[in-house]
This record gives sequence, structure tokens and C-alpha cells, in this order.
Amino acid sequence: MKQSNQDIKVLYFVPEPMPTYRADVAVLFGKYLPREGVRADLVGRQGQGEVTQQGFASVTVPGQGRGRLWREAAYVWHCLRSILGAKRGQYAMVQVRDMVGIGALALILARIKGIRFAYWMSFLMNEGRIGRARAEIAKGGGLRYRLVLLKGLIEVFLLDRFVLPNADHVFVQSEAMRDLIAGRGVAREKMTPVPMGVDCESLQGAAITPTRLPGWQGLPVIGYLGTLDRSREMERVVDMLALVRRTVPACRLLLIGDSPTPSDLDDLRAYARQQGQEEAVHITGWMAAAQAWPLLAACDLAVSYIPRGDLFDISSPTKPLEYLALAMPCVGNDTPDQVLVLQGSQAGWLCASSVEAMAQAMLEILHDPQAARARAAHGPAWVQAQRSYAVLARQLAAAYQQLSRN
Repeated sequence: MKQSNQDIKVLYFVPEPMPTYRADVAVLFGKYLPREGVRADLVGRQGQGEVTQQGFASVTVPGQGRGRLWREAAYVWHCLRSILGAKRGQYAMVQVRDMVGIGALALILARIKGIRFAYWMSFLMNEGRIGRARAEIAKGGGLRYRLVLLKGLIEVFLLDRFVLPNADHVFVQSEAMRDLIAGRGVAREKMTPVPMGVDCESLQGAAITPTRLPGWQGLPVIGYLGTLDRSREMERVVDMLALVRRTVPACRLLLIGDSPTPSDLDDLRAYARQQGQEEAVHITGWMAAAQAWPLLAACDLAVSYIPRGDLFDISSPTKPLEYLALAMPCVGNDTPDQVLVLQGSQAGWLCASSVEAMAQAMLEILHDPQAARARAAHGPAWVQAQRSYAVLARQLAAAYQQLSRN
């Protein structure tokens, strides 16, 4: 471990089951921050696999039990016990990610104990929950979605009126998110953007052998790596494929990812079938990075389409970073963070958010693959210098050091 002027320990509450596969937790806090003198005691939920340390100072989860209500109650109780057991000299920070209720509880108890409190916002979780609940209610959804809507509205109020204004610091996903939250009344100077990154060490150390799906050898392939849930509007990517195939009929679309709602994939396949693209689209389901990278590397180009609007304009997508790190010719639309990445790297194709504009950029790549590969070759060095988790960890550790001195 790198010895800094003051080693820092963070008590960090996260909403996902352990072990975690989120890069901004497992890679950033488990691998790179310890090298900068920042260690985390992680408090998460009980998962299916064996709980391992994953590089964290410690990992604790509540005991196993049956029933969702029991598991939720057990997790809240486990969090409460963890906070009550925290000592002022033990932790520089109590930090909660994307959990408003736990955040409010941790904030109160941290204040009582004299420990600084930080809230980590990786996404507008409640706004997304509210939007989906309203959409389901409009389609005839019952009491369940009305309760989800109520929960989302209450948590937005609690977050904006209590948790964020009273937090010592707020970590946000992007500059665009900082602008949004500042507009809600939170001081800009107490927010630090921490965008998504790439584990360049693992990528460079991996033996990636480009691998095509059976029967797709010799065909032009567009790749996509990421979540496929309904909110991502993946139908637009199918529409791009349809336009490209008017000029390049043999083109195929490989979607590497999954959705937490299985019906989203069924709906996406049905849409591809309705548009006459069913035989040209393949969905792999969830894959670990080591499985996904060879399939992605074999594609002729990759696409990162992010729907425009308040919900996703503040996001920091990993997709374009992984594409650039793999030296893949990539096309992305003009969301704020993708503008920064694609303009900054000069290695990808930045487009307006229309199906037509993105399809035209794809055709440009397919018509001159040699020039496209030469342009994409600038990607790895830019990611290494700007968005590798090693670089992000140094920046975040400096923020923790500053906060610990204030």
C-alpha cells in the first residue's frame, strides 16, 4: 500500500449483494484506493455467492433469511449496528451510496458521533423509479406501482431537503450531475464528480482473442456492451441496424448484456422481429468482462447510445471508455459525458442523438475500416491518462485527504 500523509478509513454502505461486481466499488475501492492509503469497511447485502474480502479492509453482510421483508429489515438492522459501532477515531468518513433512508439514518448518527458524512450519488435512482412506476400505472399497473411511486416521491423530498444539504460532502457521477444538484441548492464546492473508469491493468493483462459467434465469421458486426433495460431505449439501436442494413445487408448486431427485468429482453426481441431484424440481432445475456471482451473485440465497431433527458444526461457511461480502451472504432451520441470523452480522445465518432446520424457514422466506419482502426488507436492512451481507475483513485484519495483535514 502507498503510504500517504494520513491513511484514511471509510465506513461504506452500498445497496448491492456481496460479492459485488460494480467496478466503481470492487475496482475503485477494493483495488486502487488501498494503494493510495484509503481503505473501506464495506457493508452490503447478503448475496448468492460466498462473501469475500475483494481487497476491502472488511466486508460484512446481514445473516441469511427467507422473504424480502425479512431481508430488508435485516439489512437495515445490520446497517444500524455498524453505524452505532463506529468510533470517531476509527473512521474519517461514513459514506452511503444511493440509499436515501439509510443515508438519513447514517447522517444523524454520524453527527451524534462526530464523524463526517458523505453521500455518493451514482444515478438518479428515485427519478428513475418514479418514471417507471408512472409508466406502469399508465398501462394499468396496480397498487404495487403506486407504492413504488410514493416511495420514490418521499425519497426525492428527503434527499433534497435533508440528506444532501446536511452532508459534509457529496460525490456525484459527472460534471452534469454536479450542475443539476447545484441547481437544487447544494453548494458546488462540497461536491466532487467521480466518473466511471476502466481497470486498464486488467485489460492490458488479459489475453483477449477476438471471437465471433458461430456463423458470423466474415460478416460486419456492430457491438454493444451494457445493460438492456427498457429505459435505455435499445429499440433505437435496432433502428440504426435497420438503416445500416439498407446499404450493408450482411451487417449484424451483437448485444452483450442483460436486464434485471426479463420481459425487457422479450420486448426487445419482439421489436427486432417486427422490424424484420430478428435474424441479425443476438443477445448474449450477462457476461463477466473476461467473457465479453473477446466478443466485443471481434466486432467491426461498437455503439454507445444513451437516451437524452434529465435521467441519463447526468450519467457517466462505461461503454465508450471500454470501447476506447480496446481501440475499438466507436459511435456515441451527444450526452454531456460522452461529449467530453469522445471530443477529448479524438478517437471515436460523436454524433447527434438521432438514429440517422448514428447510422451514418456506422456506415463511415464500415466503408473504411482501416482508417477507422487508425483513429481508434488513439483511444487506449487517452483512457489510461484520463479515465483509468488508477488515475481516478489518486484524485479521489486527494479529495478524502482534503476532507479529513477540514
